[in-house]
Amino acid sequence: MSGPPIDPRRFRGVMGSFPTGVAVVSAIDADGLPTGMAIGSFVSVSLDPPLIAFYPTVDSRSFARMRTARSFCVNVIGAHQEAVCRIFASSSQDKFSDVDWEPAPSGAPRIVGSAAWIDCDFASISPAGDHYHVLGRVRDLDAADGTLPLVFFQGGYGRFSPASMVAIPEPDVIGYLQHADLARGEMESLATELGAESLTTAAVDDELIIVAGAGASSAGTPRTRVGQRCPLAAPLGALFVAFGGAEAERTWIERAGQTLTEPQREACRDMLVRVRERGWSVTLASQTQLDLERSYRDYTASNRAPDHAERIRALSASVTDQYEPAELQADRPVAVRMISVPVFDDDGGAIRLLLSIWGLPKPLTGTQIESCAARLAQSASRIAAIR
Repeated sequence: MSGPPIDPRRFRGVMGSFPTGVAVVSAIDADGLPTGMAIGSFVSVSLDPPLIAFYPTVDSRSFARMRTARSFCVNVIGAHQEAVCRIFASSSQDKFSDVDWEPAPSGAPRIVGSAAWIDCDFASISPAGDHYHVLGRVRDLDAADGTLPLVFFQGGYGRFSPASMVAIPEPDVIGYLQHADLARGEMESLATELGAESLTTAAVDDELIIVAGAGASSAGTPRTRVGQRCPLAAPLGALFVAFGGAEAERTWIERAGQTLTEPQREACRDMLVRVRERGWSVTLASQTQLDLERSYRDYTASNRAPDHAERIRALSASVTDQYEPAELQADRPVAVRMISVPVFDDDGGAIRLLLSIWGLPKPLTGTQIESCAARLAQSASRIAAIR
């Protein structure tokens, strides 16, 4: 007896709890041209005989070309090849123009630098719901020593570090903490002058981490935010992304997963333009922003559990219009949650930290917001010079 229909969004969300590897299946089509597609459904089927399988959608144009070939190659994408994965996940018709490849023994394209490759002949193609079940007979295969695979989980890409190996190096968190500690005097002065809490935030991989705080908010709350984390996903952390280029922008928006509608994604792209033009960031205050504060604490306390990350994404998506508002009228006060400016590296290139003022005592006009941002920028310049 069958139960009630399964909601597709719920199905996708639950299945997203299972991390998968990422592969690009490639072939030479009937016209002699290379074609390929990114998949997360590659599986090992049999050892004797050696068989593998993957599952393209029935409406895939890339697979329509691929199935005209006699053989194909499965390229296991490495952790360093996220850009390659995004090329093959796109609808581009010329995906190999910017990708280095060489022929596998069967002649199918083998992507240079992949973590592993499996060269196959087509064994069978059969329907499986809205996908095809494609069975491949393995001809040859190999793996690159020491190359870790790219992993897809909860709507984003990441890396796996086996316990028996040295952990993949992260940006130097201790360095951020040391820099923030040296800046404490400047932060205390700023907090006292503006009557609010001063914070510094670092971006580490795909997260924002509050590394230091000074002063107290207008409500007199203690500095409990230090150490809190949240996902670096649209619309959060626009300043870190705005100066990072097109790839950083795409990654930032894609990390938000399905929580953002297409109009909201476009609004996030517009945010980055405004942040670049202004040179600072502003977030308006609301009850939902207070709920987000609690969610950051829950996310950090739970060791960044996926369900807490999803709640942060959902809450922030629901108030996208409160991040980097387009219109700030010079004489109209608005409640402000936070104003932030970048602290650049010595050479003025990369952003090292964000310097923020949080919990301002009263609503600010557009003119006052700009004045506050200018004051923050002065402190940020002095902090950047501290070593």
